[in-house]
Amino acid sequence: MMKIDAQFGSLYPHHAGERARRLEAMGFDAAWSFEAGHDPFLPLLAAALATERLHLGTNIAVAFGRSPFATAQSAWDLQAASGGRFHLGLGTQVRAHVERRYSMPFEHPAARVTDYVRCLRAIWENFQTGAKPNYDGPFYQFSLTNDAFIPGAIEHPEIPVYLAGVNPRMCRAAGEVADGFHVHPMHSPAYLREVVRPAIDEGAKHRGLGVDDMVLHASVFAVLGETPAERGQEEERIRAQVAFYASTPSYRALLRHHGMEEAGRKLSQAMRAGEIDQMPAMVPDALLDEVAIASDHGGLGALLRQRYDGLVQRIAPYYPIPAEDTVEKWQQVVAGFGAAA
Repeated sequence: MMKIDAQFGSLYPHHAGERARRLEAMGFDAAWSFEAGHDPFLPLLAAALATERLHLGTNIAVAFGRSPFATAQSAWDLQAASGGRFHLGLGTQVRAHVERRYSMPFEHPAARVTDYVRCLRAIWENFQTGAKPNYDGPFYQFSLTNDAFIPGAIEHPEIPVYLAGVNPRMCRAAGEVADGFHVHPMHSPAYLREVVRPAIDEGAKHRGLGVDDMVLHASVFAVLGETPAERGQEEERIRAQVAFYASTPSYRALLRHHGMEEAGRKLSQAMRAGEIDQMPAMVPDALLDEVAIASDHGGLGALLRQRYDGLVQRIAPYYPIPAEDTVEKWQQVVAGFGAAA
């Protein structure tokens, strides 16, 4: 059954409890944090303690910015605190940020992240059963611990692991080792159908599974507003975000799929030249139509289900819900989503 989620965003932990309670009251199935100006895990602890039903996850935490053991500990504690409601979403980030912001290695990212996930699971097996640490992968090892570093068994030890990606190689990696996949917001239904899902399926076959055995979550650019004027203002914001993503070579595969690679090259040139203010106007209308939807709040839920039914199991608007929006406004979205089932 398809579920509707919300973006928790990046925020200080002391603001997280109230925001989580609001999202739960709105009726969302899950809320996802991301790693930007704040740690992605700490707010989810406050959210877990403030809610009863809402599932919580990272979309994403930067895998290569921390060791598998550090990530395993954070995830284990959040799974215990939430009573089994935690989902661990990991991404690789791009080389420049991993090497120059996190000061960590990046080589062979797809192979490295699959090894990372396997090491995580070996650590969790040790946490749950006390099994001897004996993981020796090509990039990561877990071969030493003692009782002081084993937190002990929890009621829900199976933590779902999602990987994020855009290009086919990372999609295959997710199929090989993950439970789910975070679809990058810079996507189209056609790219999902013709590139992402087949690549995940190819990877999953290595362990006797298929893409439909996994959970795909998509964040969607939604041009939201009750009037054409409001939607026009929101479109400008989304154009700016699409321009930024389209200027990044790592996301060029989507543009190539839709025959718009030249637009990406021009946006990259504008970014290098510092012409950022000009970039939103450089986004082709055809590209915006592929990667975004436009709606008022009353029609959003049904439109999301119609556009993504059969492609993903979880869906969410890309931007966190504004603090000034009422609970009732988003209850309307969730109700429309459910009614369209």
